[in-house]
Amino acid sequence: MTTHPEVKLYDTTLRDGTQGEGVNFSSLDKIRIAEALDQFGMHYIEGGWPGSNPKDVSFFERAADLEWKNARIAAFGSTRRKDIAVEDDQQVQTLLDAKTPVITFFGKSWRLHVTEILRTTEEENQAMICDTTRYLKENGREVIYDAEHFFDGFKDSCEHALATLAAAKEGGADWLVLCDTNGGTMPHEVAEITETVMKELGIAVGIHTHDDTGVAVANALASIQAGATQIQGTVNGYGERVGNCNLTTVIPNLQLKMERPVVEDITQLTHLAHFVDDLANCAHNIRAPYVGATAFAHKGGMHVNAVQKVAHSFEHIEPKSVGNRQRILVSELSGQSNVLMKAEELGLPVEKGSPEALAILQNLKELEEQGYEFEAAEASFELLIRKHLLTYKPLFDLKEYHCTFRRDGERDYQSCSATVKLILDGVEEYRVAEGDGPVNALDAAMRKALRPTYPQIDDMVLNDYKVRIIDSHMGTGAKTRVLILSSDGSESWGTVGVSYNIIQASWRALIDSIEYFLAKHPR
Repeated sequence: MTTHPEVKLYDTTLRDGTQGEGVNFSSLDKIRIAEALDQFGMHYIEGGWPGSNPKDVSFFERAADLEWKNARIAAFGSTRRKDIAVEDDQQVQTLLDAKTPVITFFGKSWRLHVTEILRTTEEENQAMICDTTRYLKENGREVIYDAEHFFDGFKDSCEHALATLAAAKEGGADWLVLCDTNGGTMPHEVAEITETVMKELGIAVGIHTHDDTGVAVANALASIQAGATQIQGTVNGYGERVGNCNLTTVIPNLQLKMERPVVEDITQLTHLAHFVDDLANCAHNIRAPYVGATAFAHKGGMHVNAVQKVAHSFEHIEPKSVGNRQRILVSELSGQSNVLMKAEELGLPVEKGSPEALAILQNLKELEEQGYEFEAAEASFELLIRKHLLTYKPLFDLKEYHCTFRRDGERDYQSCSATVKLILDGVEEYRVAEGDGPVNALDAAMRKALRPTYPQIDDMVLNDYKVRIIDSHMGTGAKTRVLILSSDGSESWGTVGVSYNIIQASWRALIDSIEYFLAKHPR
């Protein structure tokens, strides 16, 4: 087996990642993410621009007092300004004041940026790079030079682009990082140019790619194959425009596919991806390679039948190797194998060919014809199975429910209220509640009715509510599908309801959610 140089991981989620639309972290979020990255085994963690905003100031102050087990914290900035001594540049001084062991700074590689953006000469640009590197090294820092727009600059003038790298090397840089800042370079170009840099400069090289053409991960891997030994990227691919190289994809590709180990315990990868999503308040990308909820999901009946016999017949790795899990989806494409494996996954074994198995499958297809979908409503599907297996016991009987909305234009007043009448342990419970809307009012009335018998209902919360119009060509006469996502603080589950009446569809999804919760949390 060929021995390859060790690849170092450089995370820039806290700086480059926050430049993505909709991504925002508090100073506490940044510390928590940095601690999670350190625990995972990241080699470098870039904290942001020191002094640029209060959150980054707070981050570096707190980071200086923490003990980091695996990672080296990096501050990020730029070269000195043109026509000023590096010792007199306040921005450079701020980098040193952050007291990080590593400083990463960028400079211009593309003549277009030198002449049209900086409005200076090529010679002054190279002096800015060299002076900044030398000054940071003289102050005892590990220095990483990010060559901004390097690939575009190289294709414009390879002599000029290489000269900027030579200036950083002359100043004593520890790393030269080639940046595809506009994200427009192809993998074969990245490989060829990386090889040229390695041959010409003879110094440790890193790669920083953006995903504007959808090949950021491929570009990073191509550069590694050509000799680079550092990959810069972000968790979940957060970043400006369409994002950066996705570390949650590139790490398992390196470790599991290319035999280039980078972390000790890659089984924590899915947890890390979801943790960062949660702090960013971003929805998980269910189709993300390796860590997405559908990465190892099987839907087609023939596929499921094969997976039931030999899992790796339709799985390129074991899901648990990256902390994920296999999922069997149920839909109109389902066969008995889907139902059997899903029932087994839920702890409800069903015998193949049994009347119960055939009845569940038939019921499933009838419901999907009506507009139901159970892929994101596993709780509703579990209740369906239990009803066919006769293990389902109703926890209450519904007598009636009623919902009203009142709008008084003259007094600028509106209200929504709901009433429910239930039978619990032979006792009738009739409750009224108001809410912000019909679903909120129904939920509040149900909780009032259930609370005396099931006080644990207060531990259940509704996290999300989605409405989908089915057969939209029917206009206002179309069916509505409602998906509700609920949680008890540690587990989440989805339920579904379908009806021509949006209130009825919402009610069905709501009742399934409540029944599922109470069955999991008995008195």
